[in-house]
Formats: sequence, C-alpha cells, structure tokens
Amino acid sequence: MPLEALLAGFPPPRAVDPAALAAAVARGRRLVVLDDDPTGTQSTTDLPVVTTTAAEDLRWGLRQPTPGFFVLTNSRSLAPADAAELLRGIVTTLFAVAAEEGVEVVVASRGDSTLRGHFPLETDVVTQALAAVGRTVDGVVVVPALVDAGRVTVGAVHLLRTPEGYLPVGESEFARDATFGYASSDLRDWVVEKTEGRVVREDVVALTLTDLRSGPERVLEVLDGLRGGAFLVADAADDEDLRALVEGLLAAEARGREFVYRTGPSFVRARTGQVATPPVTPEHLRAALTDEPDERPRTPSGLVVVGSHVGLTTRQLDALRAAGGIVEVELEVPVLVQPGARDAHVRATVDRVVQLLDEGGPDVVVRTSRTLVRGTDADDSLRIARAVSSALVEVVHDAVARTRPAFVLAKGGITSSDTATKALGITRAYSRGTLLPGLVSVWEPVVGAARGVAYVVFAGNVGDENGVLDAVTTLRAAARPAPGERAGS
Repeated sequence: MPLEALLAGFPPPRAVDPAALAAAVARGRRLVVLDDDPTGTQSTTDLPVVTTTAAEDLRWGLRQPTPGFFVLTNSRSLAPADAAELLRGIVTTLFAVAAEEGVEVVVASRGDSTLRGHFPLETDVVTQALAAVGRTVDGVVVVPALVDAGRVTVGAVHLLRTPEGYLPVGESEFARDATFGYASSDLRDWVVEKTEGRVVREDVVALTLTDLRSGPERVLEVLDGLRGGAFLVADAADDEDLRALVEGLLAAEARGREFVYRTGPSFVRARTGQVATPPVTPEHLRAALTDEPDERPRTPSGLVVVGSHVGLTTRQLDALRAAGGIVEVELEVPVLVQPGARDAHVRATVDRVVQLLDEGGPDVVVRTSRTLVRGTDADDSLRIARAVSSALVEVVHDAVARTRPAFVLAKGGITSSDTATKALGITRAYSRGTLLPGLVSVWEPVVGAARGVAYVVFAGNVGDENGVLDAVTTLRAAARPAPGERAGS
C-alpha cells in the first residue's frame, strides 16, 4: 500500500521548531544509547561512540560536549542470559559514573527497526537497574521507526517500504529471523507476543499520529498517564512526529516522569536535537583518511567485509560486483563450522587478502558464502553466527595487522560490531555522518590502530540495491582523489 493511502484521515504533521527542541534537549537529561549493534549511529552525526564497558570509557562519553552518546553492546549477537548479564553490568556502572560526574541520564535500548533483538529483556534490565538506585520507571516507550529507510508506524502497525509499497513488518523476511522471529505487525500485539503474555493488549498504550499531531498538550497528557512501567507504542511517519514525541518526553521528564526507551535509530536523532543531514562528501571524508604515523604500508585499496545473509545484502553485493573494481575472497561457512578445517581456511584467506591489498588494485571484498547454514534451534543458530563472525574478525584483524587499507566497510550488524571492536580495536570513536541519506555511518576512530582509517557501519537491512555500490564509490573518491587534489588534510 502507498504511504499516502496509509496516512489518509490523519492530520498533517505538526511542525516542531528544531532549534527550540535542541535547546530543550540541552536542558534535559543526557541520552545514553545502549546500541545492540553498531548501526544505531546511522541517523546521527558527531556523537561519541564507546565500545567497551569500562568505567573510564563511559566517563569519557559523559564528559563529551554532546547531548548524548552511544555504548555499543552488540547484545543482539548474544544469548539472552549473556545479554542480560552484559547490560546489567553496563547500566550499573553507568549510573555510578553518572552520579560521580553529576550528570542526569536517560537510557535508550536501541534495537532493530524491523523489530529484531532482545525485547523486553533489555528494557527489563534497565528498569531493574533504575529501581536499584531508587528510580521507578513510569513507562517503556517503544518507537522502532527508521524514517530514512521507510520503516514507519501508523495506527500502531509497523511497516516497511518495499518497491511495491508499504508492507506490515510481520509479513516481511525479517519476521522469519531464525533467532528473533515474530508474527505480529501491530506493536500492541507484538509487545504481548514478546512478553509471552506477561502484558495484555489492553494495557499497551498507543500514541497515535492523531495524538502527536494534535498538539503538545495531548502528547504530554498521554505520557503523564503512564505508571508502573507501562508499555507505550508510538506512531511515527516522519521526523516531525518524532520531534513531537521528544518534545512531550522532555516536558514529562522535566516534571519528574521516568522513562526507558526502546527505539530505532531515527528517535535518537530527534532525542539528541539533531535533524537529518546530507550524506558526507569525499572531501569531508578525507579528514578521516589523514595519514597517521604507522609502520604498516598504506594501500589505496579498501576492504569490504560482508557477513549479512539477508536477501537485500546479496542483491547489493550483486550490484557492486556488476559495477566492477572489486576482487572477492570467500569464506566458506560449511568449512568454518568444522573445527578441523577452519584454521587453515582462515590463514589462507588472510594471506590472499593481504596480497590483494598490497597490490593496490581493486578493492577487496571478503564475504561469507551465500548458502545459509541454519542451526537446530535459536541458540544453535546464534552459535553458527558467532562462529562465522569470529572467522571474519580473525581475517580482518590479521590482515590489517600487516597492511593498512584506505577504508574498511563492514556489512551486517554483528559483523560491523565485531569488526570494530575485535578486528580494529576501536574503543572510542565519533560518528561523523552518513554515506547514504540518514543511513550507513562513518566512524572516526579516536584511539587505536584504526586511527586514520574511515570505518563504515552498514546494516544488513538498509539501503536500496545500489546502496553498497554508492557507499564504496564515495569512499573510493575520498581515498583516490583526482589529479591535483590532496589525499589528506
């Protein structure tokens, strides 16, 4: 169905002054986004990213002159018990450090805009941690929209844009995810489904487009009515709707209300007082490609790491392949899950990647084989996913230890996280913008061996079929300037 038909009968969006909202954000609590994979930064710019649970790294994030920052948890790749333990440790440390720094914080659990991830586990953990420091949560606000990618919520039904029109998300390929699958598109039913009946549908509050577009008094009235950690699902069809929601949340929090957010990326942009910005240009990116003192040889070739198995990623890889300028190195998934054969396969792959990068020719694509190997259950599927991700990490880590690519682009949420933290050793970074409108973050590593290398976080389920090609084209132009242009700044 076209979006215009879905929106028929609703009032037009209500304009919220971005400057006034940014000023209100500055007066409010600092936003800390617990990002379950690194793609949550894709709708924002110039926000810090911390990838460890260390108190000093969290302190660094709190001390940055920004309205919020991200903490990369990569919890989507973990089993539920491990995810809960990790989150509990992070939020406990965060609240202790924030108290020491005298900073009031509000926590967002950033999940997938197609509803995959550990919900309600993550918001439960944050709620419990707040209770432990004497803060009672009034409501859990669920707003999964990713407006730039066409993931919107209308009448409490979450939808995604396809070439044929908008599709209820429960009918999409993402709903059949081996680990985080679901059946419901109506977010009220989805909350019931995911809480396994702990919450009944009648207790889930829907904040509709009509509410959001009626005026700030109505939004505040709905938010003020939340008690006892009630779930609220919020509509959002564009950025104005999200700004209207944030306006209400800030007003309610100023009156002492306590919320936990479960969100997609677009909410973070609104909650930090930002607006959508154009994609970065090659000239802008050259600052991230500035040479740093390093013993490794610098190559003009980039490294593209593909771990995602969703159909969109396969189509994007096909488009990149058809355009040329790449050479592919494949990791065979059936071999990677065989302990006796894995190590030799990984070593040979590393040698091949280093050889190709050192030659300074086409960009190198390291990808897993496209045949999906499923586990016997959800935990076994996660085990296989971790084994594949581990092999990709080892290849990238060992290759980058020997040579220095012009850029690294990682495709897929788990792949992006593991490449950043385990392969490149990024502990602190700034998200400097996007390569596609509102999508695909470019990070500037602040510390570690990746300084001076643009790192690109590309989710498995975003962009059109030319998305990876468009991103790589910009990266190539930044890394290989035309004659007469400077390669660094």
